[in-house]
Amino acid sequence: MKIALVSTFVPFVKGGARNIVEWLEYVLRNEGHQVEVIYLPEVDSPATLYQQMAAFRWIDLSAADRVICFRPQAHLIQHHHKILWFIHHVRAFYDLWDNDLYRGCPNDENHRGFRKALHETDTAAISEAKRVFTNSKVVSARLKRFNNVDSEVLYPPVFQSERFFCRHYNDEIVYVCRVEHHKRQHLLINAIALTKTNVRLRICGSSFDSGYPNELRRQIAALGVEHKVRLDDRWISEEEKVDILADCLAVAYLPEDEDSYGYPSVEGSHASKAIITTSDSGGVLELVVDGVNGFIAEPNPQALASTMDKLFSDRQMARTMGESARNRLDEIKISWSHVLERLLA
Repeated sequence: MKIALVSTFVPFVKGGARNIVEWLEYVLRNEGHQVEVIYLPEVDSPATLYQQMAAFRWIDLSAADRVICFRPQAHLIQHHHKILWFIHHVRAFYDLWDNDLYRGCPNDENHRGFRKALHETDTAAISEAKRVFTNSKVVSARLKRFNNVDSEVLYPPVFQSERFFCRHYNDEIVYVCRVEHHKRQHLLINAIALTKTNVRLRICGSSFDSGYPNELRRQIAALGVEHKVRLDDRWISEEEKVDILADCLAVAYLPEDEDSYGYPSVEGSHASKAIITTSDSGGVLELVVDGVNGFIAEPNPQALASTMDKLFSDRQMARTMGESARNRLDEIKISWSHVLERLLA
C-alpha cells in the first residue's frame, strides 16, 4: 500500500510529535508498505495560521492509497481515504483559551471570532476522515467537547521497545524529558529538598533556550541540594537513555495537564521502573494506577518528597511496581502490532 504520513512541525524544535511519525514510518516500511513522510512547517500565530491552513488544503496527495495525519493542522489535507491519529488541537484556541499565560493573544472580539471560525474549520476537516484516532482519552474528550467528533484511543508505542531493560535499582529518580517550564522539573527540585532519605534526582534533556535550565541551576544552589541533584540539560542520546533507565530507582513524569501519557512514562515502564506523576498531569493518569505501577501525588513538593522517600526506603516495592509498570503496557495494548491493526483496518 502507498501511505503518506502528514504532520506539521515548528522549525528547529524536535519533540515527541516527530517521533510518532518517524517510528510509524519505520514500522510500515518493515511491513512492506511504500511510505512518504510530509512535514509542513506551521507557526500557531493568528496572523498567519489561516494562510497556512489554506495552503495545506491545496496539497495533492492523490497518488497515495491512504493518508495518515498527525499534528495540527495536518488534518486540513484533502484525501479520499484520510485517517487521523490526532495528537492535539491548537490548544491556545481550545482548552487553554481561558489561561492568559498560554493564550498568547488578547481575549477580544476579533480573536474570539478567529477562535470560533477555527473551531468550525477544524470540525469540518476532521469530519472528512474515514477514522479518527487519538493518543489519549484526554484528547478524545476534547474532540467530543469542542468538535462533537467521536474518536478511538490508540496509544503510541515507543520505538524498538526491546532496547529497554532493567539492570539495577539505584538511588536516583530520573526525569528524561525536554527541560521546559510546563514539564515542571522545578517541582521535583523543591521536593528533593524536603526528602528525609538519601534519594537523589537526575534531570536529563534539552531545552528550547537556556532560560529555564538556568532557573533550575539557581534553584538547586539556593536550596543547597547540589549533592542530591544532577542536571544534564542537553540532548540525551537513545543509548544514554537506555543505560540511565536500566539502573534508576524510578522515573518521574509530571507535566502540567498534558495531552498524553508521555514517552518518558512508557520508556520507564519498558525498563520495569515505577512512575511518579501528579494528579493534574493529564494523559499520564491513563497509564499510572496509583500504588500499583507508580504513585500519583498531589502537585506539591511535600507530597512528591514523601513518594520519593517511599521508593528509596522500600526497594522491593520499587521492584514490584516496576514489574507492574511493564505489565500495564500489555493491559492497555501499547504495541505496534495493535497500532497497525487499527490504522490499516
